[in-house]
Amino acid sequence: MSKLAIITGAGQGIGKGIAQRLAKDGYSIAVADINSDTAAQVAKDLKLAGYSAKSYQLDVANREDMFNLVKSAVNDLGTLVVFVNNAGVAFIDTIVDSTPDKIRRLLDVNLLGTYWGIQAAAQQFKKQGKGGRIINAASLAGIEASALQSAYSASKFGIRGLTQAASKELAADKVTVNAYDPGVVRTPLRDGIDKRTAEIRHISISEQQKNVLSEITLGREATPADVAEVVAWFASPAAAYITGQSILVDGGMRYQ
Repeated sequence: MSKLAIITGAGQGIGKGIAQRLAKDGYSIAVADINSDTAAQVAKDLKLAGYSAKSYQLDVANREDMFNLVKSAVNDLGTLVVFVNNAGVAFIDTIVDSTPDKIRRLLDVNLLGTYWGIQAAAQQFKKQGKGGRIINAASLAGIEASALQSAYSASKFGIRGLTQAASKELAADKVTVNAYDPGVVRTPLRDGIDKRTAEIRHISISEQQKNVLSEITLGREATPADVAEVVAWFASPAAAYITGQSILVDGGMRYQ
């Protein structure tokens, strides 16, 4: 059977970059996303490039969807080896103006979605009895909270906690659990963040982006491929002795 990597939120942005990178390492790719059209396009492009891939539509906030995803992908594509909890949402607003609906939806997707993904992947890894890798999307905002991103920051701090707890519980099953902490990555999600932040701060989008860029030591934003390289390393034999960790991929915005 083929070795399988399942990636949520893989229809665009960082998730798409991860799918492309892991395909190069020989994984069959389950491209999972709430947007069935973008997921199908990523899977189509991978297959045209000679890789094994299939798209799946789901809402990661729905626990049943996550378990069904694992079951279907294993049946379709092979033995689960890597599960990447990449899907996430964000919104920009002040704490006092953040609405209950937006807060709940963000926590359902980011935090609970990651929780359900860990559960579903762990169940399959235990069943297979061969270990595996769970890799979660945290964030620079989960290392140092960001103004105007209170709910998002809380979710990403929570994901780092889940990563540590799961790594301790699943070590006996030879499953490692780690997280990647992107900084500024130019994706559609980031475009929305910059637009709303500029509105609240009464500056232009170009000024907002210039201000952020000034904080990056390496002088450029990250690309999805930059983040995907870290995920590929977590998935590789080189990281077999690494678990419970989160790695900043931010070009030197913050130092631990």
